[in-house]
Order: sequence, then structure tokens, then C-alpha cells
Amino acid sequence: QLQLVESGGGLVQRGGTLRLSCAASISASISDFNKYAIGWIRQAPGKVREGLACIGSTDGRPYYSDSVKGRFTISRDNTNNTMNLQIDSLKPEDTGIYYCAATPATVTCLSPWAYDYWGQGAQVTVSS
Repeated sequence: QLQLVESGGGLVQRGGTLRLSCAASISASISDFNKYAIGWIRQAPGKVREGLACIGSTDGRPYYSDSVKGRFTISRDNTNNTMNLQIDSLKPEDTGIYYCAATPATVTCLSPWAYDYWGQGAQVTVSS
């Protein structure tokens, strides 16, 4: 089994920065977490879930939605089984619950419905 736990959310002013982290707890049955697709998905108030950034399982490349490209940076540390999301130039519309997620499947990783494993979510609130 795989458990994901986010940290680093909070209240930030417009223009500020934030770094979200996600720690993966992996059972012995999973030996190839480094090959899982991983992603960050946002649930904003009154909006559908949005895939923001991800790293694909086949090519290991980062992908970003147009709404965050240039401001968000996704990374993973396979040694420590963590993934991070660096968020710069925060805007009030970035407010929402941020989830990290993972899947062993070959998926379109920006799709918010592609994932099998989810964290509990971290609240990010950007004040204007």
C-alpha cells in the first residue's frame, strides 16, 4: 500500500511563495515507486479539481497546466520518497486544497482523475 501525507500549506499574501511537500509511506509490496506518475491537484472553492503539475511515469518529465506554468515547480526525491511543489508569485485564485497523488499506471498525468493514491490535502489560502 501507499500512503501520501502533504505538509506546508497555510496562509500567504499575494505575491508570496510556498513550498508544499508530500511524503510517501510505501509498503514492501511496492518496489518501484520511483516509476509512479505523481501529481499535484487543486480543489478550489466552487470549482472542479484541476491538475496543476505532474511528473510522468514513462518519461520522468514535468508537465504543468497553463494556469500555473512559470510559477509552479514540481520535483521528486526518489531517495526519500517525497515530492514537492514550489509555488511562486501566489495569487488569490491559487486558494484551495492541494492534493498530492500517485499512480503506477501510464496516464495523462495532468488529468485530476488519473490517480489511485491521494493525500489528505493541504489548505492554501492566498490573501489579497
